[in-house]
Amino acid sequence: MKNIKYKLLVMSGKGGVGKTTIAVNLAYSLSEKGRKTGLLDADIHGPNAPKMLNLGRQELIVKNNKMVPIKIKENLKIMSLALLAEKEKAVIWRGPLKHKLIRQFVEEVEWGALDYLVIDLPPGTGDECISISQLLNNITGSLIVSTPQQVALLDVIKAINFSREMNVPIIGLIENMTSRVFGGGSVNELASAQKLSFLGSLDLDNKITESGDKGTPFVANDDWDVTKSFNKIRDKIIRLAEKKAKT
Repeated sequence: MKNIKYKLLVMSGKGGVGKTTIAVNLAYSLSEKGRKTGLLDADIHGPNAPKMLNLGRQELIVKNNKMVPIKIKENLKIMSLALLAEKEKAVIWRGPLKHKLIRQFVEEVEWGALDYLVIDLPPGTGDECISISQLLNNITGSLIVSTPQQVALLDVIKAINFSREMNVPIIGLIENMTSRVFGGGSVNELASAQKLSFLGSLDLDNKITESGDKGTPFVANDDWDVTKSFNKIRDKIIRLAEKKAKT
């Protein structure tokens, strides 16, 4: 971990808001931007990041007593419980076992030199989030993802307070699934009220769902409007993350 410049936690107050989609596409997009990037899927009960990258079960290599992440493409590696466990087997673990696995992910994975490590956390503020926040040194900051509905915003406030109580800087908030169905603009308003950066919004677009199901990040399609919107969010994240790391 000492050879990683920037460590970003991707969080959400509740499930179903597209947090993993944001994490996967951010990691992929950073790698396309020339940043050496790692994606740590720390969602133990729902490790779906490999599926979104069309990665089946792989045989992990252990070198010098450390696990070697799977290389997806140039500048992009991933580590996930989905690479270790049976695909359809439920993970029925209490806190101590989850903490032990998170510690292994932090201390026993050989990432090498990285510009960015994107960490996809499970929804809420439970064991995995606490363990990552306590075990990782020099976290650059958290990215908090939400849909515009008021019920989602209630849980976003909990994620904001969690970051603050754990002394994790907040890079900013992202609004996902902006639409006539779910509304829009409320995450920006919350960010303003909390004196936090609003990183941008992504419209509800079936291309996102279709790409995720196929295992192809939507940002791989440069001409899509949703990709252009996401790239603006990515560039703002880079600017704010690198600025925070210098202060």
